[in-house]
Amino acid sequence: MGFDVWAPRPSSVRLVVDGQTHDMSRDGEWWRADVEPAVGQRYGYLLDDRADPLPDPRSLRQPDGVHELSQVHDLAFAWTDADWTGRQLAGSVIYEMHVGTFTPEGTLDAAIARLPHLVDLGIDLVEVLPVNSFNGAWNWGYDGVLWYAVDETYGGPEAYQRFVDACHAAGLGVIQDVVYNHLGPSGNYLPLFAPYLHDASANTWGSSLDLSRRDVREYIIENALMWLRDFHVDGLRLDAVHALVDDSPTHLLQEMAERVDALSAHLRRPLTLIAESDLNDPKLITPREAGGYGLHAQWSDDYHHAVHVALTGETTGYYADFAPLEALAKTATRGFFHDGTWSSFRDRPHGAPVPVETPTWRLVAYAQDHDQIGNRATGDRLSETLDEDLLGVAALLALASPFTPMLFMGEEWGASTPWQFFTAHPEPELGEATAKGRIAEFERMGWDPAVVPDPQDPETFRRSKLDWAETSAPRHARLLAMHKELIALRRREPELTDPRFSQLSATFSEDPRWIRIRRGSLEIAVNLADTEMPIGEPREILFATQPPAEGMLPPRSGAIIRP
Repeated sequence: MGFDVWAPRPSSVRLVVDGQTHDMSRDGEWWRADVEPAVGQRYGYLLDDRADPLPDPRSLRQPDGVHELSQVHDLAFAWTDADWTGRQLAGSVIYEMHVGTFTPEGTLDAAIARLPHLVDLGIDLVEVLPVNSFNGAWNWGYDGVLWYAVDETYGGPEAYQRFVDACHAAGLGVIQDVVYNHLGPSGNYLPLFAPYLHDASANTWGSSLDLSRRDVREYIIENALMWLRDFHVDGLRLDAVHALVDDSPTHLLQEMAERVDALSAHLRRPLTLIAESDLNDPKLITPREAGGYGLHAQWSDDYHHAVHVALTGETTGYYADFAPLEALAKTATRGFFHDGTWSSFRDRPHGAPVPVETPTWRLVAYAQDHDQIGNRATGDRLSETLDEDLLGVAALLALASPFTPMLFMGEEWGASTPWQFFTAHPEPELGEATAKGRIAEFERMGWDPAVVPDPQDPETFRRSKLDWAETSAPRHARLLAMHKELIALRRREPELTDPRFSQLSATFSEDPRWIRIRRGSLEIAVNLADTEMPIGEPREILFATQPPAEGMLPPRSGAIIRP
């Protein structure tokens, strides 16, 4: 065993270990040094005539940040989860969290102390926003540049292992959010080593990864396998897969799914791949034997948009097409709203229908998530604009949907804290460009620049942290109790986890505004009007945000009934 690195671009590479420089020999496009690594050693690579050594592209630890030397690290850990058999996505409820703002301390160890809250809530899977190493003191995580290293601000790799082990001990699975479509703007030295990037296929965030190269594909796939195999993670959320440019005979997503399924068979526990995609293309979640990529699920922004518009009345930008209640009826019973229909936001037809044979749990649905909150001008949650009654309806539509429900941290108690876009770029010019760009973007959409938070201001990060004291306040405690009741009901009533599209139907009215979604023998009735809604005399009322009386559902309320 020694040190090696893929580096076809430099004409010479030298290894620096604990201050000692060693020559490396070329082996095709790789460079190797017959130097035995020892845990704790600091090391880096000198490319050509550079005076400063660069971190290892596959570094497992960056104690001093992404610009400094890597540290030799052994992923061996005293795991206690030998009896953990995994958690399948079907029937589960996901909880999305950002480590840095989940607790006041913002660390993985601090998050462990809050796991009993998630267990009591009824959560099955914790989805963690990216933890890979980024530059600066805080970040959403999508600016990572060293994908194999857990950022030290969260506690590093050993803290991550402790977190996963504690989750499994508590009966919680872990889904790790990963980003394979771009690299962050600061500390990205990979292109100096090798042609990782493809400038011709740049996306919103920068250059794309060059997926025509075998070593780049292996860099990505091996990273995915590392989280699942070495960190015992139960699934991955694949960020913005629509930005992956791959013309290969076998798409990267299909190849990854094949390799992950093989690992799952070997480990004898379910491993889940969830895509975030803007394409509304069911091919992603169609089994490979039916011509798809074989991913296990994908996010459904359409369901979010339909719920958001129904509750808030907001119809700007991409929300415009979702103004009629028909949009909620369609997404609740067919998965996608844009399934080949005209998208006014894109100015073209968009999407394709979800085959009726597809299990509904393959779509992950939510009333709020990190993007749909954090990418608003002020990072405001639904709790900023909706009253307690409609927040209860939001919980009902999220947790009684036919899809896999996901909550964003704090949503369960109607957290009053915003979740804003924050960065901590140490480079003054990058920080200034990020702040000015963010403010200018919303100014073009008509926002007063004075109300758009400066992402570089430390207060923007601090005010985004959850206030756990709120959970005991009466208004918040009532909403939290509703979420617990809905999740428990979802486990108790088979109709609420039935994955058959054929069991779904909906009726609705635009004036007065109401919708009734049929799920087998159950019905989710939602009254968005300011007058009562007749629901007859149901045999059973399983849940209500406000109790119906004499066959009438109160205004701005919802219920699950057995007609």
